[in-house]
Amino acid sequence: MPANAANLRAFCTLRQPLRAVLAFLAAGLVSVPLLAAAPPPLLLGTAWYPEQWPEARWPKDLALMQAAHIRVVRVGEFAWSSLEPHQGQYHFGWLERAVAEAARHHIYVVIGTPTAAPPAWLTSRYPQTLRVHADGRRAQHGNRQQFSFSSPLYRKFCRAIATRLAQHFGHNPDVIGWQIDNEMGPPSFDAVTRHQFHAWLRRRYHTVAALNRHWATAYWSQTYQHFSQVPMRATNENPGLLLDFKRFVTATWASYVANQVQAIRRFAAPDQFITTNTTHWGDQFNQYTISRELTLAAWDDYIPEGRYHWLENGVQDDLVRGYKRRDFWVMETQPAFVDWAPVNAALPPYAMRELAWQDVGHGANAVLYWQWRSALNGQEQYHGTLVGPDGEPVPAYHVVQTIGSQFALAGAALAGTSPHSRVALLQSYASRWAIDFQRQTDRFGVVREFTAFYRPLERFAQSVDVVSARAPLGRYRLVVAPALNVLSHAEAHHLAAYVRAGGHLVLGPRSGMKDSFDALWTSRQPGPLAALLGGHVEQFYSLLKPVALTGRFGAGQASVWAETLRPQASDVQVLMRYGAGNGWLEGKPAIITRQVGKGSITYIGAWLDPPLMSTVLDALARAAHVHPLIRGVARNVEVCARTGEGKQVWILINHGAKTHTVHLPAPASSLLSGGAPQRDVTLAPHAVSVLLAARS
Repeated sequence: MPANAANLRAFCTLRQPLRAVLAFLAAGLVSVPLLAAAPPPLLLGTAWYPEQWPEARWPKDLALMQAAHIRVVRVGEFAWSSLEPHQGQYHFGWLERAVAEAARHHIYVVIGTPTAAPPAWLTSRYPQTLRVHADGRRAQHGNRQQFSFSSPLYRKFCRAIATRLAQHFGHNPDVIGWQIDNEMGPPSFDAVTRHQFHAWLRRRYHTVAALNRHWATAYWSQTYQHFSQVPMRATNENPGLLLDFKRFVTATWASYVANQVQAIRRFAAPDQFITTNTTHWGDQFNQYTISRELTLAAWDDYIPEGRYHWLENGVQDDLVRGYKRRDFWVMETQPAFVDWAPVNAALPPYAMRELAWQDVGHGANAVLYWQWRSALNGQEQYHGTLVGPDGEPVPAYHVVQTIGSQFALAGAALAGTSPHSRVALLQSYASRWAIDFQRQTDRFGVVREFTAFYRPLERFAQSVDVVSARAPLGRYRLVVAPALNVLSHAEAHHLAAYVRAGGHLVLGPRSGMKDSFDALWTSRQPGPLAALLGGHVEQFYSLLKPVALTGRFGAGQASVWAETLRPQASDVQVLMRYGAGNGWLEGKPAIITRQVGKGSITYIGAWLDPPLMSTVLDALARAAHVHPLIRGVARNVEVCARTGEGKQVWILINHGAKTHTVHLPAPASSLLSGGAPQRDVTLAPHAVSVLLAARS
């Protein structure tokens, strides 16, 4: 890039004035590449590692990206040894040239801080920064995530590299965002972490006596005289300790993220976003807490064995959208296949298209593929790419090219739009962790149970928010908590206020068993909501075989888990009972409900089979005045609606092998194929239709 243009970039902090200056220069003084004043509202992208390839190759790679309508690349997240090859010696010239070359091809850049993979000079000179496994072994160099997340020294190096990058690129208009680290996850069990854990416990409990009381340490003679006596383990411990260790891990990762966010924000332009990328279900720590410091949430959407189940994937999009209750990015997804599953089967081409548009339909404003080109060596040689080791396109490239052309056609209409749901599922990390610590039956998978509730709700309502138990609930007609196992007084008060204001609350099995310290409530389930429910759980049972239920919703079965309910208020209605021949369960209530003013609270005490779950939740949704966005849609057709700025965009995806016709509630124009507004849309097998509804 010409030196005078580089100087202008360094001194200009606002995008529009900079564009005007560069436009003047481009008119005659120097040749400077220009990008749009702001990136497109819908972006297709990839992970690009220019440091791994000769610089002479970059223009061809970027030209191929441009031909595939790729408008954004993520760079740098594993490049520490290239950015700082020796301690304190920063080499950013290659990255500056890579950003400039991307701009010449109309491609924006997200810079990842390279802290997921520390360089050898750091780990060899400062071995105390390496992570210690739970069994006491210290990690070695040669992989990634080998650092200790709590190490003050490691954080000092992280802040230094993040600061230098922000100083250099924080006002570069071709850099639109930052990613902190990469797929953070494993904690460390070193002495520094243990000391910090004890300090965290001291801040939480103030006195050892309070800790002993909440953890009930008289059990098995676990009583402590000093915080320093408390062990630090992630398994096979007092449930109160295990839950608090998860919270400590969350707090430690949150401060790790904040350390870099603060460094970047000090020097970056306000319009550069900051995020980090989370993984499948993201349960290593509380994602709501981590996301507080971030501009937007992002996740990595992978289908490891090539088996794409759209409802199971949709719930994850909705989960990530709920981290900040706004649109998000898919920072990584697979080009056909991965290399870390038991069987790395490829997604069919149609599934790649469906997956990308499902992400967008659920609120993604960018979908990036990992990765552009496979490294010639290293641990991920076999992972899917868009071009091969020879630099030429592989079959997945052409599928992505089609997706990119569709994104380009529909992007402008999606600007300013988001999903807006009337149904919410409550997701609690504390509850998920607590059940995983003590499943009672190995068949009670928390994610599987959550998805069992999500599937019928998404099919019926066609839009579901997944939010924390503390999120604002006033906009929702129906709120469902599949297994709100850990329920604090504050959360119970929040939910009761929602019901008293006219909301309809549904609790699933195992709800309200524990307080916020993972101790059993002395009041029976659902604990502090039992009085509002007007009943409680008499007893819970793990099931070896299915049990029958009958009642207002017909007949069906439950498996895995069952609870008998006891109404205590005269206005409680029993909706379903366990059938004859079920031993302890026979004739006992399985589902009860109670009207509370214009609202209601319902308790489902069993893990219902799919047909009965659909029947029950459909009926409860109708009673809460929830209706499908589009009626009469086939089961394999997904309906997504994004609204905002006076417009509505429908994204219809046929996930099945048969042609289906969808009758729209109002005329809409196809953004992908053009034509006059229509009410009836015919979807071929695995087809996608994106439509802009006519304004009323």
